[in-house]
Amino acid sequence: MNVSLNWLSQYIDLEGLGTQEISDMLTFAGIEVEGIQERGVKSDLVVVAQVVSADPHPQADRLKVCQVDAGEGSLRQIVCGAQNYKVGDKVPCSLPGAQLPGGIEIKEGKLRGVESRGMLCSASELGLPDATHGLWILPEDMKIGTPVRTFVKTDTIFELEITPNRPDLLSHWGMARELAAITGRTLKADPAEEAARSIETTDAGDHIRLEAPAACPLYTAVKISGVKIGPSPEWLAERLVSIGLRPINNIVDITNYVLHEIGHPLHAFDASKISEGIAVRPAHDGEQFQALVGGTYTLTPEDLVIADHSGKALALGGVMGGAESGVTEATTDIVLESAWFQRSGIRFTSRRLALGSDSSYRFERGTSPWNVLRAAARARQLILEIAGGTAGPVRVGGQAPTLVPESAAPTATVIEQGTEAKIYYALDNVHLDWSALDRMAGGAVPHLEAAAILKRLGCNDTDGKGNWDCPPWRLDLKRDCDLLEEIIRVYGLDNIPSRYIARYSEESAVDRAHDFRMSLARRLAALGFWEAQTLKLIATESPDGTVPQLRDAQPLRPLMEGDVIRVALPLSEDHAVLRPSLAPGLVSVAVRNMNQGMTSLRFFEMGRFFRNTGGGKGKDIETDVVGIFMAGKSAPASWSNPKPGNISFEDLTAVICSLVPNAAVTLTPARPRPEAAIGADVQINGTACGYFARMNIARCRELGLPEETYYCAIELRKLQDIATAPMRVKELPQFPGSSRDAAMDVPATTTNADILKAIAGAKQPLLVSYKCFDVFADPTGVKLAADRKSMAYTFLYRAADKTLTAAEVDAAHKAVLDHLGKQIKTLQYR
Repeated sequence: MNVSLNWLSQYIDLEGLGTQEISDMLTFAGIEVEGIQERGVKSDLVVVAQVVSADPHPQADRLKVCQVDAGEGSLRQIVCGAQNYKVGDKVPCSLPGAQLPGGIEIKEGKLRGVESRGMLCSASELGLPDATHGLWILPEDMKIGTPVRTFVKTDTIFELEITPNRPDLLSHWGMARELAAITGRTLKADPAEEAARSIETTDAGDHIRLEAPAACPLYTAVKISGVKIGPSPEWLAERLVSIGLRPINNIVDITNYVLHEIGHPLHAFDASKISEGIAVRPAHDGEQFQALVGGTYTLTPEDLVIADHSGKALALGGVMGGAESGVTEATTDIVLESAWFQRSGIRFTSRRLALGSDSSYRFERGTSPWNVLRAAARARQLILEIAGGTAGPVRVGGQAPTLVPESAAPTATVIEQGTEAKIYYALDNVHLDWSALDRMAGGAVPHLEAAAILKRLGCNDTDGKGNWDCPPWRLDLKRDCDLLEEIIRVYGLDNIPSRYIARYSEESAVDRAHDFRMSLARRLAALGFWEAQTLKLIATESPDGTVPQLRDAQPLRPLMEGDVIRVALPLSEDHAVLRPSLAPGLVSVAVRNMNQGMTSLRFFEMGRFFRNTGGGKGKDIETDVVGIFMAGKSAPASWSNPKPGNISFEDLTAVICSLVPNAAVTLTPARPRPEAAIGADVQINGTACGYFARMNIARCRELGLPEETYYCAIELRKLQDIATAPMRVKELPQFPGSSRDAAMDVPATTTNADILKAIAGAKQPLLVSYKCFDVFADPTGVKLAADRKSMAYTFLYRAADKTLTAAEVDAAHKAVLDHLGKQIKTLQYR
C-alpha cells in the first residue's frame, strides 16, 4: 500500500520527524517499509528555463544541441533527446550540482562529443507524475530562473507491506492512528466523524433485499440526485495521483478517496440503470457478468451479485462493479453503496475468477461494520460539496433490531430501525492481568505506561479492574495475549532488557535430522552440486503440452490420476498440484541454467513431495527426500581439462555411494516409465531407499537438455538411519585371497542384477566378492548373435582361518559356476 506523507499530515502532526525516523518507527512496530520515494524537487539548482534554439546534433539524429536561457545572463548549451518541445518553450532545467530524486546528481559532460552543461527534465525525472512522454512543458507566464521547488509540491511516498491481521492499517486515517499510538502525538479531527454524526438514516424496507444475509449482513444505499459529473478538483486529483491512482471523474474519485482515507470500500451506480431497488443475491449458475475493467465472467451460486429488482446484475459484490451500471458523463443521479461482506466469500470469488481490486483486497482481510455508515456519510458529504445535488437519507438493510450483549461476537451488527437508525458494534471485552505483563517483560514496562499505550490504541478500561473494551476497528484484538503483544510492540522490544541466558536441552530427533541435512548438503556441495529450492506447487499437463511438469514428476513410478493431490483454489494454472516428486523443480532449474550457458549441471534439493496411493484410494503420504540431478559435462572446462567428458550412469552411482561410504549400494532394475530410458530401485544395505532414472532422450531433446540426464531421489529418513548407524569395524584379512574370471554367453535382455542375484544364490562361503568387468555385444551378428551378449565377471575367494589351496579355490569356483549355469538356462527362456 502506498501512503502519502502530505496526505497523512492532514490527520497527525509529523513536524520534526524525518523520513528515516518514520520508517524506523513503522519497521520496529511490525509494519514493513518496502520502499520510500521522494517526489518533487528540493534543490534550488532546478529552475525554469526557455529554449532559445535547438540545432541538430552533428553525430546523432535523435539528439539536438539546445541553447537555453536559465536566467544566468548568458545562454547555456545542453544536449537533449526529447522530441515534444519547440523553440520558445519553457521547461525545467537542472544545472550542474542539482540533486534529483533517486540520488542522481547532474554534472557537466559530453554527449557524442558535444558539450552539455545540464539537463532538461521531464516530470518523471523530478519525481512527479508524467502526463506526457518527453519534457515537462511549463506555462508561458513562468518567470525564467525561478526555482521549480517554489511551485511544485514535494511529497514522500511510503510503500508499506501490511500483514493480513491488520486491515485497519489499509488507509491513511488508520496509519495516522497507528503513528499516534507509537509516537504519543495527538490525532487531528476524524475526517468522517462530523458527517457520520449528522447522517440521516431510514429503514430500507423492500427497497434493499438481502437474499444472502450470511454473505452480506449489512447493506446501505443513498440516492443523490442532480449531481454534475466532471473532473475532480485539484486537491482531490493530487491526493489520488500521489498514491498511484488515475483520476477518472469526481464521483468515482471520491469513492476511491474515501477508500484510501478511512479504509472502507464504496461503489457508485448510475441510478437510471437500477430498476426499482437493490437485491443482494447469490449468482445464478452460469450467469454472465461483464466487469467494469473489461472481460466477461461466468458465475456460480457461490458468488454474490448486487442486482436490481428486475434481476439484472449491477456488480459483483465486494469485488468489482459492472460495465453497464457505472457512472458516466451522462449520469445525473447516483446510488452510493456502502456494505459489509463476509471475507471468505469475497476471497473465494476473487481467487476463482482471478479478479481483484482495492475493494476485494480489503474485504478479504476483514473490514469493520463500524465503518459502513461512516464511509457512506463521508462520501455523501464530499459528493454534495464537489458534485452538487441533493441527497436522501441513507437506506439501511440488515439484521433485525436486537441489542447485543458485550459478550457477543465482535462482528455482530445491530440496526435500530427508524429515523434515528444507528449501527451498534459489540466490542470485544478482554481481561488483562498485569502480572502476565510482568512475567512477559520482566517488570520492564510500567503499568501506567502500558495502560496509556492501550488507550492510545483505542482501548477503554471499562471498570478500572483490567477489563478492556477493544476498539471496533481492531478485529484482531480478542485475547489477553493480543493486548500484551500490542503493549510490547508499541513500547519497543529494544526497551525490554534480556533476562534469560541459553539453557541446555537434550538433542532431539528434530535436531539430529537438521544436523544430518546440513552435513548432507555440505557433502553434496563439496562434490560440485548447487542446492536448489523450488516451489511445492507445480503445473498440471496443459492440453497443448506446453506445461509438462506433471510428466517430469514421474520418471520411474507411474502416477495414477488419484495419486495427484490437486489444489482446490489454485492461484494460477502453474500452481495447481502439490508436487508428487522433486524432479519437476530440478528439471526446470536445469533448463534455465542450460539456457544461460551452464554446461555442467549438478543440482540437489532436499524437500517433501506429496501424493495419494492406490489411485487415491490409499492413504496420503508426505515424504522427505533428497533429489539429485546430473547432466552435461562431468566438470567445467579448464586449462587442465579443456574437453571434459559427459556425465555417465557411473557418475551418479558414485555420488550415491559417497553419501554412505560404509554401506553397500545396489541398483535393482525396475520397469521405467516411457519418460525414463533407464529405471532402477536404489537399495542401501538391502533396504529400498529410493529410485534412480535416466530421462528419455526425446524428452531431453524437447527441453534442450543433454541426452545423458540422470535423476535420483532417496528418502532422507532411511538415508539418515543408515549413514548415522554405528560403524562396525572388521579386522583386515590375515590370509590372501585368490581370484578367478568367468565369461558367459547370455540373452541380450539379461541384466547385471540378474547375474549378481544368481551368484548370490550359490551361497558359497569362500566367495567374498564378485563384479562385472566386461560386456561384449555385436549388433551386426558377425562375432556374436545379435540377440546375445557376453558378460565377464571376476570372483575373489578367501578363507578367514587359512590360506586356500588351488584345489580348494577351483572346487569353490566350480560350485559357483555350476549354480550359475543352471540359473542362466532359466534366463534363456524368461
